[in-house]
Amino acid sequence: MEQILIRDAVLEDAPRLAEIYDYYVRNTAITFECHSPSAEEFRGRMAHTMEKYPYLVILTDGRVAGYAYAGPLNVREAYDWACEMTIYLDPEARHAGLGGRLYGALEEALRRMGILNLYACIGYPEQDDAHLTRNSAQFHEHLGYSLCGRFRRCGYKFGTWYDMIWMEKIIGEHQAAEPAIVPYPELVHNIIHTTQH
Repeated sequence: MEQILIRDAVLEDAPRLAEIYDYYVRNTAITFECHSPSAEEFRGRMAHTMEKYPYLVILTDGRVAGYAYAGPLNVREAYDWACEMTIYLDPEARHAGLGGRLYGALEEALRRMGILNLYACIGYPEQDDAHLTRNSAQFHEHLGYSLCGRFRRCGYKFGTWYDMIWMEKIIGEHQAAEPAIVPYPELVHNIIHTTQH
């Protein structure tokens, strides 16, 4: 029986997360980044994100199988209640329900912070090819996201022009007098979900 664990990422996870991300940089247009960051650069990116936002990993039988985190939609203060979502799974761990579980835990953490609007920036092909399919958009739609914008042929990778779409999910009620968000490190967080599968 497989054990699944979701926990807060730690900086020591950086080499494994960089390894997962490297696959997508080298083989797909899911990310428009064209050169993989080193483990040390990845660690720096993690540390910056973790100053304010949750950064979670999912493990199967003790091995990290994916990660997800949130970041600012925009650095200006009026955007504080909105964030951009990111998720990557080990290619061998896809299509097993792990992405939905991980995103659910991340959404829970963001709701506790006071975040209201979630956004996903997604590479989108005119038609599916070897480097990019519409699977990510379908994954987000299944989780309650809806299309809210499309930039046509704005990314060029592997000799192909790709669109980029934005998808949105509202997870809270907008108020006339909205309280400030609480940075994730200030919460009593340590989100841990454990299941047997």
